[in-house]
Amino acid sequence: MRRRDWQIGEARRLILVWIMVLSCLPGSIAHSQGPDDREQLLATVHVHSTASTGELTIEALAQRAEQLGLDVLILTDNFSLRYEYGLWPLPGLLKRQVRFPSVLEYGIERYLDEIAAAQSRHPKLVILPGVEVAPYYYWTGSLVERNLTMHNAQRNLLVLGLTKPEDYRSLPANGNPGSYTFDWRGAVNGAPILLVIPALLLWRPRRYASDRRSLRRFASCVLIVLAVALVANAWPLSRPAFSSYDDQLGYRPYQAFIDDVKGKGGLVFWSLSEARDFHEFDAGPLGAVTVKTEPHAEALLMTTGYTGFGGLYQDGRTSIKPGELWDRLLQLPASEQRPIPVLIGELAFHGLSDEGKDLHRLVMGVQVKVRTVAGVLEALRSGHSYAVGEGDHHVQLRLDEFRVVCQGGTKSASIGDRLDPGVARDLTILLSVTARDDGRHPVKVRVIRSGEVLAQFSGETPFRLNWPDTTAPTAEPLTYRVEITGSGELLSNPIFVGKG
Repeated sequence: MRRRDWQIGEARRLILVWIMVLSCLPGSIAHSQGPDDREQLLATVHVHSTASTGELTIEALAQRAEQLGLDVLILTDNFSLRYEYGLWPLPGLLKRQVRFPSVLEYGIERYLDEIAAAQSRHPKLVILPGVEVAPYYYWTGSLVERNLTMHNAQRNLLVLGLTKPEDYRSLPANGNPGSYTFDWRGAVNGAPILLVIPALLLWRPRRYASDRRSLRRFASCVLIVLAVALVANAWPLSRPAFSSYDDQLGYRPYQAFIDDVKGKGGLVFWSLSEARDFHEFDAGPLGAVTVKTEPHAEALLMTTGYTGFGGLYQDGRTSIKPGELWDRLLQLPASEQRPIPVLIGELAFHGLSDEGKDLHRLVMGVQVKVRTVAGVLEALRSGHSYAVGEGDHHVQLRLDEFRVVCQGGTKSASIGDRLDPGVARDLTILLSVTARDDGRHPVKVRVIRSGEVLAQFSGETPFRLNWPDTTAPTAEPLTYRVEITGSGELLSNPIFVGKG
């Protein structure tokens, strides 16, 4: 019995020795392990339901997501689609207001309750509540001059991670009365109510001739009508933080919105920042009213504190090209104190009637520590994710591994993590790409280091790479990311090399 125990002990020690040896070999143990034991989930981001402008109910979306093998459904229904334009000098009284389905119209509590109910019916699917918000729009021109234009109705931000109705109710956005505030300007606007006092004094009977009494009462009526009109024009006396008739505000409203969401613990992403929206509506004899939103990639530079941006969607994009805006932001020195923007893929799904769209056509690989809402939010916030679009080839790529290792494979980092190699620069890139259907599909791989294309490779899935970067500089921080095309499109978030 003692001899058997000794043999078992020797076998265990031998296994331990082999594990230690293998851990020192580049591409061995590092190649087989997941990124810090994270689980990879398949998520679809930017989805609309019947709570706003979508065609499918929240329950139908959950069912569809499960049918397609998705793990995470991230809803971002339109928060507020209330627009108005008023004529001078009484824009609050002589105005036209237009409303479309939105979470505010649907009811914030109702929206969150339906998501919670769907989550309870689909425990294997993680459902995240969120909203799409255009915090600010403004008008230029006029109906009289036949050039009235509404700007930036589609300059949107995606908000995730808010759980309490009051957090949504107070989001500072035009069209959301819950965020309006009462200040001295509201008091001034309400001051005309004081005209009722002299009106009452004039109305009181006096010992004057009847013709004088009629004149006084006429004046009293005029004052009362004027007071009511001016107060109605100013109603409600509370005001939005930023006027839609002020075209000189720039990005101030958006920064205020980002700061508000961040202060509530939420995540906020710039959405479809290079897309253009343009419509003209017939106003009869007054001509056409133009509604437009120009591409606004500069928003990534003009604001700070946001979590990330949509870098992969079904439209043209330049900011994610090597050396362009995203890479420049990734290379900013730590002294700038700007959070590193995370890339997401966004589907902008409204329904199956959208040609070429379904919940699985553009997704994200999200690497979570725990399979919960909190786990998904943590992965999105920290950049442990990548974006995948099927494209015309209908091939969904999967990034099984993307890792930078050094010191003989004993130190490594994956997407969203930082590797501190010390003085060593024996950096090796490990990459594994497969297709969801396990088929063989052509791929073109570009490894991008600090904004420059470091290497390019071609092959088929399953594609594997174990490639040493022999030209890595030793005295500067580096970022590594990959771009994969050929069959669909895949964009990764970066791996950081160097001291944080």
